[in-house]
Amino acid sequence: MNRTFDPACQRCPRLASFLREVKRNHPDYHCAPVAPFGDAAARLLIVGLAPGLHGANATGRPFTGDYAGILLYDTLHRYGFGSAPQSVAASDGLKLIDCRITNAVKCLPPENKPTTAEIRECNGYLARELAGLREDSVILALGTIAHNAVLRALGLKQGACRFGHGAEHALPGGLQLIDSYHCSRYNTQTRRLTESMFHAVFERIRERLPARRR
Repeated sequence: MNRTFDPACQRCPRLASFLREVKRNHPDYHCAPVAPFGDAAARLLIVGLAPGLHGANATGRPFTGDYAGILLYDTLHRYGFGSAPQSVAASDGLKLIDCRITNAVKCLPPENKPTTAEIRECNGYLARELAGLREDSVILALGTIAHNAVLRALGLKQGACRFGHGAEHALPGGLQLIDSYHCSRYNTQTRRLTESMFHAVFERIRERLPARRR
């Protein structure tokens, strides 16, 4: 199957079983693989970890309706990558500009912790997403798992580029990988990731990707 996303994917038995369980408790939730969201021709691809229980797993759109999306979407709007500063529902009309958001794992994992096997099983979808990027694109990895998933999807060894907040890595095909701590509730409330730290990452992204003329 040569697709970047399969809405009916059930390759990971544990995740498929967990989604069925969550659906019984929350019948109005999406509870299925969450599709990438944004501009199909984007030069910025943001890679997160996995859908959140009451966020993307509920709404069906990455980082929508959960705490992690508050800082992310506000920052995207601030730097011209989003049409609005908030993302509350898949039907809210928000558009991404020259930006697309995806996840290393497309389904909600128990306790937000996918297994290594599940990350590998889902990696083919990410590989095909990366293969569609133009050579001057930037990939923003939110956290170590996303960083390592990008390397795996490109056929690189995990030790080829070490994760570090604000680190930049030149990748094959003219791609650029930039790392950031994940904008999770834990990281922002403990101040491991501050708003100014996150904005500094986007300042560098904007330097590499000047806004397109309309």
